[in-house]
Amino acid sequence: MAMVDNVRSLTTRCQGPAVAEPRRREQPWLHDLQVSVHGNLTCLTDTAGDIDAAGTGLYVDDRRVVSHSRLTCDGSAPTTVSATSIGGRTEVLAVARHLGDDGPDPTVEVRRRRVLCDTGLEERVSITSRARHEVVTTVRLTLGGDGADLADVKGGAAPGPLLHADPPAGGSALLLAWADERHRTTVRCSAGATQVQPDGGGAVTWDVRLAPGTTQELSIEVGVERVAPTPFDAEPAGARIDWSAVVVRAQDARLDLAVRASVTDLGALLLSDPDAPEDVFAAAGTPWFLTLFGRDAIWAARMTLPFGTDLAGGTLRTLARRQGTYTDAGTAEEPGKILHEVRRTGFADPSNDLHLPPIYFGTVDATPLWVCLLHDAWRWGLAAAEVAALRPHLERALGWLRRSVDQSQDGLIRYVDESGTGLANQGWKDSGDAMRHRDGTIAQAPIALVETQAYAVQAALGAAQLGEAVFGESGDELRSWAQALTDRVRKSFWVHDEAGRYLAMALDREGAPVDGVGSNMGHVLGTGLLDADESRAVADRLTSPDLLGAYGIGTLGRGNPAYNPIGYHTGSVWSHDTAICALGLAAEGHREGSASVLRALVDAASRFDYRLPELFGGPDVAGSTARPVPYPASCRPQAWASASAGALVTAILGLRADAPTDRLILSPMRPSPFGAVTVTGIRVAGEQCEVSVDATGAVTDVRAPDRLSVEIEPAH
Repeated sequence: MAMVDNVRSLTTRCQGPAVAEPRRREQPWLHDLQVSVHGNLTCLTDTAGDIDAAGTGLYVDDRRVVSHSRLTCDGSAPTTVSATSIGGRTEVLAVARHLGDDGPDPTVEVRRRRVLCDTGLEERVSITSRARHEVVTTVRLTLGGDGADLADVKGGAAPGPLLHADPPAGGSALLLAWADERHRTTVRCSAGATQVQPDGGGAVTWDVRLAPGTTQELSIEVGVERVAPTPFDAEPAGARIDWSAVVVRAQDARLDLAVRASVTDLGALLLSDPDAPEDVFAAAGTPWFLTLFGRDAIWAARMTLPFGTDLAGGTLRTLARRQGTYTDAGTAEEPGKILHEVRRTGFADPSNDLHLPPIYFGTVDATPLWVCLLHDAWRWGLAAAEVAALRPHLERALGWLRRSVDQSQDGLIRYVDESGTGLANQGWKDSGDAMRHRDGTIAQAPIALVETQAYAVQAALGAAQLGEAVFGESGDELRSWAQALTDRVRKSFWVHDEAGRYLAMALDREGAPVDGVGSNMGHVLGTGLLDADESRAVADRLTSPDLLGAYGIGTLGRGNPAYNPIGYHTGSVWSHDTAICALGLAAEGHREGSASVLRALVDAASRFDYRLPELFGGPDVAGSTARPVPYPASCRPQAWASASAGALVTAILGLRADAPTDRLILSPMRPSPFGAVTVTGIRVAGEQCEVSVDATGAVTDVRAPDRLSVEIEPAH
């Protein structure tokens, strides 16, 4: 078996560019950009709404169909006052400072409202004059596309030349068209537009006259048509799942805003399976991962189960159709294994020798998590017939888990990249430098992650319940298997430092604990692996100042020599990771600690316009003023970050469902961390419920169908 040193990608980065390379290629940063998304379309602009800066563009199917778009009035760019994006919408308020009355007050506004749709985008530009006299201006829009592949953009490649734009036939309003290898792009503008042909790309102008107090609206429609489809051209699917009833009303209104934004963004990330369009899953995140990622899609569906099982069912089936059937070191495929990612073409990142095939299975935890999702979805009301239809895939997934344990010398589930060009780390912390010992050194594969063992235990226990309740079979063998794995974890993963005992994040290839203090241990909570004393030890360490900061739980403890508050997996805060830890704390009865984590997460959301990013840096970054610091390349929105809205609701109300016995169990936090809270749009077996608690956490009202028994657990 080929060994791959986990330090490979880190070492490559640290060596820097070769002397002969004329320019260091750098991944574009996104934190200052406006980002909107609608399924397989995403648009990145600067705060003015223009497409010109590094990384900006309109992307369809991971191809940049518009790489330049700039709006001016008389040759001057309007000055941005505010810009905001949510879901598939971006709105910009700007002023044309050279127009209108003299003085400090702006009198000519330029508003841009951009909406992504199935076929492209629609933009409305409204110019309003509040000046005392008539305003005359020439509005000019230049635009074009280079057809760049997203992987090249992410790799820092310079924009290519604009494709030749022609005025196509079809009416005076249809002014421009160009084509790349995979798409044809057309631009239609409102009446009054005049075409101009600059060098490369195209341009249109409008002559605008505004009497005092009047507005003129200009429209631009960009249509995109596939001319060379690929096997995984998924379509937008936000309209297929209705979360409109999900509303939170809390004394702390920040909770309302965080949930509303998250649900909107997650809906915008939904895609349909090209092989079965009725099945919907969440793309991992935009712009870099706007496709199917097994682990991400599973967690997004799992955290939003209180809002319905449609996403869970679609995710389970989409992944089951692509479940591994044979062994291939190049793709990391194995029989029964759930994939890591699907792309339209292969993905290459020469900076760290990463070359992934279009379908790649390099994940050690998606398989047990798929089983956990199946069990949890059944609990929330996924029909028994749907569960039964997935039974062959369940058996294959359990077979993969058993073989992974049997083939390991120590009876633990491990991973190693056998291809030499895949992911060096294959848990959710998949960067090459993520697994750190207490002294900061990087652990070497094969690695056994603590959370993977915990997921496997939870999967086996859940499958045992399914076997007995749905298939009429004994679950004793699976429970025994889970207990044996639990005993091995208990024996090997507990370590000590001056602050007490805690769970190591992994074991390295020599079997030594990877004893850096990390958030991995938080994923073990609520899986059934820990006893009460062990649970308390994990909870104490998670909520200690070493890990829990003002805005969430760090991926690596502050005391580690490798700690970096804006390192990808070496100290940054990941929204979903913090949410999962909060869920585990609440499930194990550590309500005070969970409440602290939830408040930190909502505090973070409020600092990012309520749009939780994939990850961010802590406030201990040098020079910061007690604010979370953006991780500049972070996806925004990102599916499991947005799905954290479901984790917030679940933990606050202590939600548990047992749809097979028509029960909803409530165990709210006492006191409520956000004051009085009412949540509508909770669904059990497809039927809606509403729950209200007061500031003390006492349940004050429940509205549920008559057949559903609502149980309220007493305060602990």
